[in-house]
Amino acid sequence: MKPDTTAYVAVMNEIKRRIRVVHALHSKEANLLYGATQIESMVLQIRMILELVMLSTLAANRPLFEQQKQKFEKHWHPAKIMCDVAKLNPSFYPVPIQELPSSHPGVARDLLEIKSGFLKADQLVALHGRCGDLLHAKNPFGKSADYKLYERMVPEWLEQIRALLNCHQIRLLDQDTFHLVHMSEQPGDIVRVYTFQCEGPVGA
Repeated sequence: MKPDTTAYVAVMNEIKRRIRVVHALHSKEANLLYGATQIESMVLQIRMILELVMLSTLAANRPLFEQQKQKFEKHWHPAKIMCDVAKLNPSFYPVPIQELPSSHPGVARDLLEIKSGFLKADQLVALHGRCGDLLHAKNPFGKSADYKLYERMVPEWLEQIRALLNCHQIRLLDQDTFHLVHMSEQPGDIVRVYTFQCEGPVGA
C-alpha cells in the first residue's frame, strides 16, 4: 500500500467498525437497556459514519481534515462543509463500482459505475440532518420523536451506505491516480486499496 492511502484506509476501517456497532445494536446483540438510547446510539453512529465519508478524501492531508472536522464540532451545516470539501477536492465523493469480467485482452475486470441504490451526496446531507434531529432533548410539551420509524429506517440507511462504499473509486487530494477500494474481500477482512494511473475523470 502506498503511504498516501494509509489515512484513507484508516477512515474506512473506522467506518466498518461503526457499522458493526449499528448492526449489533439493531439486532439487540448489544443491549443498552433503554429503548430510546438503543435507537439514539444507532443514529449517532450513522451520523458519524456520514461525517467520515464526507471528510475521508481529505484524510491524506491532516491539516485540512482537522480543519473541516472542527467545523462539524461547531455545528456547521453539513452542506456548507461538503461545499468546502468539494472546493478542495472536486472528486471527493466515492464512486460506487461494479466489477465485471472483461472481454478486453489483458484486462481482468471492467469497472462499471453504479448509477442507483447507493447514498448520493445530497441524500447524505439530508440524512445527516435527519439523524441530528433525534440527537437533541425534546420539548416535553411538543411532538415526541418517532423512535420506531428511525429503528425501521436503520437497515435501509445501512444498505445505502454499503452500496456506496462496498467497492468504490476515489481520488485523494492533489493526486494523478485513482484508487479502487474494497471494503472487504472476505469475511472479517480489512479494507484493501488498488492504485491506478488516471486517464480521465473517475467513473469515465
